[in-house]
Amino acid sequence: MHPAINASLVELGIVKEINTSENKIEILFALPFPGIPIMAQLINSVRAPLLGLGVNVEVTTSIMTEDEKNRFLEIEHAKWKH
Repeated sequence: MHPAINASLVELGIVKEINTSENKIEILFALPFPGIPIMAQLINSVRAPLLGLGVNVEVTTSIMTEDEKNRFLEIEHAKWKH
């Protein structure tokens, strides 16, 4: 879950892609803007539990497309925790 928006990182499009193999999970995070202050917190919220299970986790990041960012902003507006 996003700490300030009542939505999951998958619903927001932040966790964009997950690929798995026997003992490795690759996760692509798409961020709406470069330099998000809570980027490390968001990534760690997904990565840490998997590492705790002994899984090798590889994280990559990208910036959302304009359409993805607009969708993110719509959800953010509708589900912002007040």
